[in-house]
Amino acid sequence: MGMNQTPASERVHIGFFGKRNAGKSSVMNAVTGQKLAVVSEVKGTTTDPVYKTMELLPLGPVVMMDTPGIDDEGELGTLRVKKSWQVLNKTDAAVLVIDAGEGVSPEDKRMLERIREKEIPYVVALNKAELVEAEDIRKAKEALDVPEELLLPVSAEKGTGIHELKEKIAEVAGKEENKKRLVGDMLSPGDLVVLVVPIDSAAPKGRLILPQQQTIRDVLESGAISVVTRETELKETLASLGRKPRLVITDSQAFGKVSADTPEDIWLTSFSILMARYKGNLDILLEGVRALDTLKDGDTVLISEGCTHHRQCDDIGTVKIPQWIREYTGKKLHFATTSGTEFPDELGEYSLIVHCGGCMLNEREVQYRLKCAKDQEVPITNYGMLIAQVHGILKRSLEFLE
Repeated sequence: MGMNQTPASERVHIGFFGKRNAGKSSVMNAVTGQKLAVVSEVKGTTTDPVYKTMELLPLGPVVMMDTPGIDDEGELGTLRVKKSWQVLNKTDAAVLVIDAGEGVSPEDKRMLERIREKEIPYVVALNKAELVEAEDIRKAKEALDVPEELLLPVSAEKGTGIHELKEKIAEVAGKEENKKRLVGDMLSPGDLVVLVVPIDSAAPKGRLILPQQQTIRDVLESGAISVVTRETELKETLASLGRKPRLVITDSQAFGKVSADTPEDIWLTSFSILMARYKGNLDILLEGVRALDTLKDGDTVLISEGCTHHRQCDDIGTVKIPQWIREYTGKKLHFATTSGTEFPDELGEYSLIVHCGGCMLNEREVQYRLKCAKDQEVPITNYGMLIAQVHGILKRSLEFLE
């Protein structure tokens, strides 16, 4: 991803939901003016969620999400419907597409109820409206009990009502510009900031990971000076600067060595802790890390990542973190892992959840996962918090926030 591109996690996520052949894909294609999704008369053409990042005026950077039909049948159909429900967890604005000729179904009502329960802004697109009378549209509105301005008759085939639908989506999805900063609000022009970026077998070739990119950009926007180095050259880098840096920010995996090499009078934290602060989750994750001290023999720890990647022999999620937790607690523990969009509905079997920094998840999905843990009274923390705790440097890594 280029540094001038908006990360998917920062884009407004717009989901299109509805029954098979209601015209979800056709309506999405009409709204975007592009053939983003395959359209067919065959029911169930969309078998998995389809994601497309793009610019949608007048809204700006968005992720468009087409979903399988919520009335799919059979064993595979049930799994597809579950995928649609999962997409709701990351949806900032929902478009419920209903076939005007068929009218409102029980599945449509259930989906709208779920959308309202999750407090997701929405609009109802009554597709194929050219085939029905005004009375049918009125009945659909009454059946769904939606405000008149949120139910729009459209025709994906003829293009009627699509402009109005696009404007309404932008209206309900519109968010104020995110004024939160990763670190820039604690810096002054001219400050030196050292970013420690390990380059190992798990590092992506030829690029930096998203939190590193975002932090560099935020430092530059504050007028501060960004110096990037590896943990193996940190001592030499600090000695060559000529003046003390304001802050050292490290990848969590190098926390122990970086802490040892960074003088105590220099602020030190991690990209993961900065991301938790940015997303407003610092307090709940700090509370969750304390559960390390309450783990007992036989407890199960869930390690969850928001993205998928090729596992290395020294993978942080499946190898390093379990090892650090075992060494810290001295307990005989079980470990489970999830990645990508898979996050368990039932969390009762876990005594602790350790989540990645969540840089690839949008804010709504991160908050959903935290809420699931809180509602089921399962402590949750993230990689950066946990690694700082097991290395005895958590207090130091949070001092810059005081």
